[in-house]
Parts: sequence; C-alpha cells; structure tokens
Amino acid sequence: MELTSRKLAMYVAYTFLLFHQNIPSVEKLEKEQSRIIIRLEKRKWGKIVTIVTGIMNSKKLSIKLKTLCACGGSGKHNRVLLQGDHKDKVKGFLIEEGYPEERIEVH
Repeated sequence: MELTSRKLAMYVAYTFLLFHQNIPSVEKLEKEQSRIIIRLEKRKWGKIVTIVTGIMNSKKLSIKLKTLCACGGSGKHNRVLLQGDHKDKVKGFLIEEGYPEERIEVH
C-alpha cells in the first residue's frame, strides 16, 4: 500500500510540473498585453513630472525606477509618478524588463 501511494504522489508531482511548464506566467502575459504610456506633465510652480500608466505592479516598479533615475516619486493606482523628465530612462528600463517596445508609447 505504501508503494502505491508513493507512485501516486510521484505521478501527481510529475503532472503538476508538466502542466505548469506549458502555462505562461501572469507577469509574462501582463508584459505582452499591457499598453504603457509615458508622458510629461507640468505641475504647480513649473515642476515637471514623468507619468507612467498601464503597469499593474506599480509599487514594485516605482521603487526600481526611483532608484534608477535617482529621484522621488510614487507608485499607486496602476501608475508611477517620477519627479523630473525621465522619459528616455524609463523607456529603456521597461524594455530591459521585458516589456515589448511596440507597446510603449512616449508622449
């Protein structure tokens, strides 16, 4: 009886691994299907803000972008706000992260 339960456990583990190898991850699907818009906005007192919209994990990405650009900002409500003009840096970073260049619009 112990031998059959071990075989069953191995079979379940094997089929689980096969099943999950063929399914793309949610992050990969998000990166391929999302439409990202990078734009500048002039705020009070002439301050420039870079706004990145269309990103689901905006909190994690905002931390990486703030470190890359050496600026302040925030990430919430599926958008990232960065203090200053960082359009080119953000686009390059997103391409390195695996977002398709065709899906990134810079305004």
